[in-house]
Order: sequence, then C-alpha cells, then structure tokens
Amino acid sequence: MAITVNIYYTGVNGNARRFAAEMMESGTVDEIRRESGNLCYAYFFPMEDAETVLLIDSWENQQAIDAHHHTPMMEKIIALRE
Repeated sequence: MAITVNIYYTGVNGNARRFAAEMMESGTVDEIRRESGNLCYAYFFPMEDAETVLLIDSWENQQAIDAHHHTPMMEKIIALRE
C-alpha cells in the first residue's frame, strides 16, 4: 500500500522556498527520487502564501519510508534546513 505524506515548510523572508531550491539544485531531490520505493517527491508553492512550500512525498510502503529515514540523505536534508 502506497503512503503519501504532505509536509508544509513555512519560513520567513523566502527561507522555505530557498530551502526547496537548494534541495533541487544540490541534486538531493534527484537522489531521493532514485531511492528504492520512492514514488513521488515534489515541491509546490501555495499561491496565497509566499512563505510556505508543500512537499508531496510518496513511498511504496512504510518499509521504504523507514529505509529513507535511515540513509545519509537525512543528514543532507537537515543541513539544508538549517
């Protein structure tokens, strides 16, 4: 059973959008999309809120999400968020 998670990143002064751009430009998003079990990893921007980014993150099952959370990729994501 596929699992889809919607994550809202909110910041100030464009930080949330800058985070999403850095994720794309650094190749991190492409690496995540190549992980086993990943079905979708895409950012969207709400028209009415310039300070929020929506991430739609979809995986084949819970085991794929758990495996993703235990990869070095998570350290990259945390570093970019800071």
